Amino acid sequence: MFCYQCQETARGTGCDRMGVCGKHADTSARMDLLLYAVRGVSLINRALREKGEPSREASHLVIDALFTTITNANFDNPSLDDYIRRAFEVKNLLAGTAKKLLAGTAKKQGVSLPDLPQVEFYAQPDEAEKYRPVTGVLAEPDADIRGLKQLAIYGCKGMAAYARHAANLGYEDDDVYAIIENAMAETARPDVSVDELFSLVLNVGEGGVKVMALLDKANTESYGNPEITKVDIGVRDRPGILISGHDLKDLEELLEQSAGKGVDIYTHSEMLPGQYYPAFKKYPHFAGNYGNAWWKQTDEFESFNGVFLFTSNCIVPPRKNCTYLDRVYTTGVVGMPGTHHIEEGRDGKPKDFSALIAHAQKCPPPTAIEHGEIIGGFAHHQVIELAPKVIDLIKRGKIRKFVVMAGCDGRFPSRDYYTKFAQALPEDCVILTAGCAKYRYNKLPLGDIEGVPRVLDAGQCNDSYSLVRIALALRDALGLKDVNDLPIVYNIAWYEQKAVIVLLALLALGVKNIHTGPTLPAFFTPDILKVLQDKFNIGTITTVDQDIATMIG
Repeated sequence: MFCYQCQETARGTGCDRMGVCGKHADTSARMDLLLYAVRGVSLINRALREKGEPSREASHLVIDALFTTITNANFDNPSLDDYIRRAFEVKNLLAGTAKKLLAGTAKKQGVSLPDLPQVEFYAQPDEAEKYRPVTGVLAEPDADIRGLKQLAIYGCKGMAAYARHAANLGYEDDDVYAIIENAMAETARPDVSVDELFSLVLNVGEGGVKVMALLDKANTESYGNPEITKVDIGVRDRPGILISGHDLKDLEELLEQSAGKGVDIYTHSEMLPGQYYPAFKKYPHFAGNYGNAWWKQTDEFESFNGVFLFTSNCIVPPRKNCTYLDRVYTTGVVGMPGTHHIEEGRDGKPKDFSALIAHAQKCPPPTAIEHGEIIGGFAHHQVIELAPKVIDLIKRGKIRKFVVMAGCDGRFPSRDYYTKFAQALPEDCVILTAGCAKYRYNKLPLGDIEGVPRVLDAGQCNDSYSLVRIALALRDALGLKDVNDLPIVYNIAWYEQKAVIVLLALLALGVKNIHTGPTLPAFFTPDILKVLQDKFNIGTITTVDQDIATMIG
């Protein structure tokens, strides 16, 4: 195997025996084969799209396949086998449709149906290893081409995650599907150039802006605009269900089905922002948030005592001696051997969480691991309402800088940097955050500036869009022409592919001077990094003192 899509890749270069995430080589090979099939589906659907006849089923297959291969989403081979079989079936059907539709006009209009001849038209999932020389990341020999192709693919994985959450709420955008499928098709080209790939990567970034706006619309029109909310981090005295991940539709259906059943629902990690939406506050059994970032789950789940529901990525393989594996439920694209999987609802019906709820009713209440409250809900609508006060504080010199510290958290001890950076910031600086990176500092006693908290949590990683909206609103209110003239600096932590699409979206919007860490992506070759530094002045973190001096002055 070879995988370097996450920040914690082995030796900082790539996992080649077993993933640091816990993924085995045979699982990784299946993911490579699935993505290879997806490139074929994308090639054909792009050709159909040019004729005005794209397949929505194919688009859904593409986003699901990309999403399920994201870091910490699916570790279950039988589940991946099902995706692979479906991908080749869809590809076969698409090819037949396309040949009929394009018969006699393909050559004339320059539309073709390139195939992927090195792999059998229907490859067997259990033979994925034998195809790896063709399907694997290292099948591309040129390091720069390989890095840019993977950068585009990883951006598409982030886009796919957000597109799936929006689609679950009934919101879809064909432009998003077209950008993803075009990018996947272009990465299949053996003759694609470095310049073409840089343009492709920025196009993926533009798609990131579109899909985050789409998901923001889906969430807020479905559940209302997030409100400033104090969230309890203690426990109650009834059995609990801990819901993790990002999918608010799953949260809604779980809350509705568990009402009056004698159990409480707690959020975990990236589901914390579910606490901020008005629609969910009507449920008295919607308790507080339990625990911290995703990577601490193997310790913190032992004391929760109840049942767990994973709705997207961020699941970690449990330790061999764990006590909670049989209480873990997955849904959507998530898979883990030894757990229970809840299938999609059929014919427009919701998912059936009855077995999970019944299981939870038999469990003891959670054991508290902390007490107190944390505050959040500072998405763009809420912060823009505060804009007159914020602008007054800026003009009076009470707020000197906003520091965007969005992105991911992870296991590396070096991530203590972000806690120390937050603690070292001058008291006239305000942190804008989104994503699980916030768990490095959202419980610190950093205080406020005349009532404005010094940590403004906009929500999930996709809510980085809110930070963009806030920046653009401040630009306009202050009469500035360029977003880069704002008193805003960017210190982004990355771990996986949704952080990649956030970065590409910022670049597509022309944001410069971004610092990223704790380490550079392994797929950033020196040449790729040089171009990004020349065009966007991307930097890497160094020490807390030096970075405070550089960013804040």
